[in-house]
Formats: sequence, structure tokens, C-alpha cells
Amino acid sequence: MSIPQSGGGPIERHAQLAEHLAEGCRPKSEWRIGTEHEKFGYLTDTHAPLPFEGERSIVAVLEGLRDRHGWAEVREGGHLIGLEKDGANVSLEPGGALELSGAPLETIHETCDEVNQHLREVRAISDEIGVGFIGLGAAPEWSHEEMPLMPKGRYKLMNNYMEDVGTMGTAMMRRTCTVQVNLDFGSEADMVQKMRVALALQPVATALFANSPFFEGKVNNHKSWRSVIWRNLDNARTGMLPFVFDEGFGFEAWVQYALDVPMYFVYRDGKYINALGMSFRDFLDGKLPALPGETPTLSDWADHLTTAFPEARLKKFIEMRGADGGPWRRLCALPAFWVGLTYDQTALDAAWDLVKGWDAETREALRVAASVDGLQAEVNGIKMHDLAREVVAISHAGLKSRACPGAGGMVPDETHFLNALHESLESGQVPADELLAKYHGDWGGDLSKIYGEYSY
Repeated sequence: MSIPQSGGGPIERHAQLAEHLAEGCRPKSEWRIGTEHEKFGYLTDTHAPLPFEGERSIVAVLEGLRDRHGWAEVREGGHLIGLEKDGANVSLEPGGALELSGAPLETIHETCDEVNQHLREVRAISDEIGVGFIGLGAAPEWSHEEMPLMPKGRYKLMNNYMEDVGTMGTAMMRRTCTVQVNLDFGSEADMVQKMRVALALQPVATALFANSPFFEGKVNNHKSWRSVIWRNLDNARTGMLPFVFDEGFGFEAWVQYALDVPMYFVYRDGKYINALGMSFRDFLDGKLPALPGETPTLSDWADHLTTAFPEARLKKFIEMRGADGGPWRRLCALPAFWVGLTYDQTALDAAWDLVKGWDAETREALRVAASVDGLQAEVNGIKMHDLAREVVAISHAGLKSRACPGAGGMVPDETHFLNALHESLESGQVPADELLAKYHGDWGGDLSKIYGEYSY
């Protein structure tokens, strides 16, 4: 989840809202890769989720990272709720999952080094205090009541609102984890093409990275239960956004969409002010009930943009949001998959050619089918396995064309980060299939085995 935005002055013209997004346009030489991943923490002896405070807790892990690895504190209301260093930050999801939001980096080699360094640091501290971390799309066993709500004002407000809209909002907050990548665009036209490809192909990412076949200790008959949860939490702020494919889509169209997303809060003087369900349009007119007579700043607008949760999200960059959290190889494969598709123009054009004939119903049906059947999904004659094979081949070609070397030049490009996906395409099996085979086979239905075999 996002941290409060800062640095934006008063909004005096409507055009500033779109201009804020357009500030993200940058030349290709300045495009960067920002990888984020979340992971569940637990006590290794009981497999219970981590409490916020105590000798074996979220705070203990954060303090270890602070004291031993030079991370700076982020506090709210007197609580240690995050860390920051060198353009990266470590933050807490509402239920205590630990998230690394990586620094903007030039290559997948660098972002994978960053992920691996972070996991090494977390593992060294966690091992000493009897704590483990595991990468899955959804908590395999824990109930809602077992998951602590982190002491952040934003989360308290969201939790109350989620209980009133949709059916699975609080499950999203406490019991899902993802890996995502944030990518740049060069112009409004480039943003439009990337957003359309991103939304149309998120179901392929959902299928390839599906890793949540268990929930509350049972097989849930879906490869990605995380995706099910996200489809059922709040229709006003989630989905595949058909308007992105309309003629004339651009920054202003996104502004109009975001203005219709109900508000959560306004951040003032270190506190979150309840604006649940209120309208940013009213805020622009000085008619927000929570702050009568006051008008918003660009920081408020930036905050509000973080409260929309579609499958791909536009800010000053584009967030790819359709994948389950997973094992370490997939943490590098996800950014590689999207960088290959979108940072090489030939690849981006090929990806668009693949999907431009689909209608909104097809895109939504693929989203649903991917969560249920993974690579075995089929919609209107489109076989997910065949589609994924084509898409990964395009991504591979894009990475090869980028020709970004690693390991001091010993590795010629970034294509090897797709190896985990090539293996899935060869076998037809994604992480959820592997977990189910273990559960019904070697584990004999004992889901507790998952912690020992799949933790970082």
C-alpha cells in the first residue's frame, strides 16, 4: 500500500490534474523499473501470523533491518510502520505482510539483485527470532480474525469502508500478496498503448503467476484466489476498465475516471481524515464535508490516485497489478515479463496486434478464467496456454532487443529471467499446480508442509 504523497501545491486549474499525470512522460533513456513484492510473515513454530509488536514480530524485523542494514525509520502515530533507503522503502500491508518497494532501476539484473539482497537481510534477522516469510498470493490457512490490522490511519479507514462495499475487501487487505512492476512511458500516446496492452494481458500474468489455490486451510478450486478477492471487493475502484480502449483515451479520461472513484481520506498534519465515500469533485469545489471550504492540493490528488485498484493503474508511471506473490524466481520474472513487452517498441506493437481485436467481454472473461484455471483457461476459442506462449515469446524478443548485459558483461541480456515462465509453458504447470500436486501427493493433505518447503 502507498505512503502519503508530498510536494504538490494547491490545485487552481482543472488542467493540473492531467498535467500531474503527464509529468511522468520521460525519454526512453530515462525509463526505469520499480519492482514491488509482498510476503506473509509467520512464527516458525506455530505458523501463526506475525503480531505487530513483541520479541517475534513485525516491529522486531523492521528494527533489525534498521539497526543492521542502515534503513531509516518511517513512523506514524509513534509506531514504526516502515523503512526507507536509497530510493527504496519497506512498508506494511494492512494485515502485516512485508512489502519491498524497490528503487527505480535501469535493468532487471539490478532489480533482481535488489530483491535478493532484501530477502537475504530479512532472512538473517528472521532466522534469529524464529520468524519465516513466504510468498503466496493468498494466506493459505489464516482466518480474518487471526490477522492483525497494522496501526496505520489509512488502513483503519479502509477497513471500515471495505466492510460496507463488496464482499472481500477486508480479505484483500489482510490476506493477499502480490508482486508488481512499475514502468515508465514516453508520451501520452505511449501511455495509451502501454495501458491497453497492460490491461488486456493482465490475465496472462494472472495465469502464469497463479499461486493461491488454498484459503482458510482448504483447496478453493481456483488457481488464483487472490484474483477472486480483487474481483469482489469494490466495483467502484477495480476491474479491467473498458474506457481505456475507447477512442480518445488519454490523461484527461483517466482524470475523469479517478474523480469518480469514491474517496477514502485526506492526509493532514500527519493524520488521516475520514472522507469515506465522498467526492473529489466536491473537494475541488471546496464542498468536501470532511473539510468544508478547503480545496485540495496536488498531494491530495496523488494520494487519491493510489486508492483506485484496477488491474493496471496509471499514476506518473504504470503499475502492473495482476500477479500473485510467489517464489523468488518469479519475483524477477514478473518485471522481466512486462519490461520485455513494453520497453521495446517492436514488442509493444506485436503485443497490441495480438489483443487489439478483443472486446471488453473477452478481456473480462479471460480475467475470470485465468483465476480459475490458470494456463488451462479457454475463452471464445482463445486457449490461455497458447496465448501465454505467444506473449512470453514477444517478451523474450523484447528483452533480447534491449540487450542489457549483466554480471559484468558475462550475461548478454535479461532473457534468462523468463526461464521460470518458459518452464511453466513447457510443463503446462504454474505454481498453483505444483502446490496442488504436493498437497494431494507428498503432503497427504497436510497444508502445514507448505511453510517448510516454500518459505524464502
